[in-house]
Amino acid sequence: MALEWVVLGYAAGAEAIMVLLLTLPGFDGLRKGLVTVTRNALKPMLSVVPFCLFLLMDIYWKYETRPSCEGQSTCTPSEHLRHQKSLMKSQRNALLIASALVFYWLLFSITGLLVRLDALSRRVEKLKNEE
Repeated sequence: MALEWVVLGYAAGAEAIMVLLLTLPGFDGLRKGLVTVTRNALKPMLSVVPFCLFLLMDIYWKYETRPSCEGQSTCTPSEHLRHQKSLMKSQRNALLIASALVFYWLLFSITGLLVRLDALSRRVEKLKNEE
């Protein structure tokens, strides 16, 4: 299952880079091309959402079927350490899922705002030219 987490990490990283490039000031020439690329990439990147849900179900299944180490007398130290590592990995993976979903939502929202902003600025220029 490690490959799925690597893919999700790269997807979240790509989303974060796109959000950063779209929101940094001073990249007006690059921004117009990047908005076009991002709008075309949003539909294929929507596959991140069901993928995150699948991985979230995987975390839940691992949580429900984990061995219980409630008391120190029921588990050996190595089992207790393995249990603690598993909890840490699950928490890290849940943060990765949340960040991928938030970055996708941000990318979708920012792209929509930039498209509307471009359309409004074209309308203002058109109205200025008519006067």
